Amino acid sequence: MSDDDWSDDPEDSALILIPRFVAAASAPFWFSTVGQPLRGALKGEAQAWLDALGFPDATPIALRDWREAGEAAESTGIDDPAFEAEEQLRAALTSDAVDIHGEDAVTVVLTHVAAELGPAIGEAALNATRVWGLDDIELVNAAAGAGVQACHNAALLLLAGRAEDDHPFALKYRLFERGRWPVTLIGSSLHLF
Repeated sequence: MSDDDWSDDPEDSALILIPRFVAAASAPFWFSTVGQPLRGALKGEAQAWLDALGFPDATPIALRDWREAGEAAESTGIDDPAFEAEEQLRAALTSDAVDIHGEDAVTVVLTHVAAELGPAIGEAALNATRVWGLDDIELVNAAAGAGVQACHNAALLLLAGRAEDDHPFALKYRLFERGRWPVTLIGSSLHLF
């Protein structure tokens, strides 16, 4: 984001940037490149996300198909160290956003983002699994849920006045923008589909 996108008042900036974000996130990139090899810039972006999240020794690895993605997604849980790191970041950003806009406004905006983007992301996940010849609603819901969560976190960055390109939530959202699904961190491996 350029400096021209920001006004001096974080409240005004969020009012401008949230609708732009929703419009951009409605684009048909969701899950469009899953299963492809990790190369060049994508591998670098995945590593940048791991570094920013606090896992510089972890390595991104490519999942080859929806079955592998489903198995990796099933292994996630609240003991996942990446989940814990993201929860701490989310709590801090939520506090900042509430300080700027108030709790009701933050709730309304984040609910709006999910309502606007959830159906499109869900449809994209459904279509992506069908292209691969699958009919697994649980897997569709897991992929779509991860995408909606990435949008929630990216919108939270905007509301908190912290739309930094190198923030872990911005970096993770960019992986989704590239049509991928960062499924989970298992041991020292980021399982990226």
